[in-house]
Amino acid sequence: MNIQRYHHMPTEQMMALLLTADPDKSEVLSYLRHSIILVCSDDQLCIGIAVLSTLKNTFELKNIVVADHHQGKGIAKQIIADVKRIAKELGAKRIEVGTGNSSLSQLALYQKCGFRVDHIEPDFFKPYPEPIYENGIRCLDKVWLSAEL
Repeated sequence: MNIQRYHHMPTEQMMALLLTADPDKSEVLSYLRHSIILVCSDDQLCIGIAVLSTLKNTFELKNIVVADHHQGKGIAKQIIADVKRIAKELGAKRIEVGTGNSSLSQLALYQKCGFRVDHIEPDFFKPYPEPIYENGIRCLDKVWLSAEL
């Protein structure tokens, strides 16, 4: 497994992965321009990707996803550790991440990686073109977590 910075626009396969975490393609494309992309590969195949936004001196983990058949192996935890290290090297004192209220496994992952619940943005996902359901719960609110670096 190799995690490194990626300096190009994501490939179709990478974009497909990103869209599993955030199905709003226009939103994903809007934050890619001002972001650092980390790719986790295994035998030249992208198995995970993360996007760290540094816009307006705010460091935010905008998107992180690991391919289904590679989940549960600690890859996301390693990617998050690398994201936090890079943010700290760039001068960040704090990093934020937002996820849906229905994203139970992501909420657990972020807390295992040292993030704490910061605040909730009600109805953030309500205007999405298609309703999002996870774990039998409609995703409406954005839960913000943060970690001190």
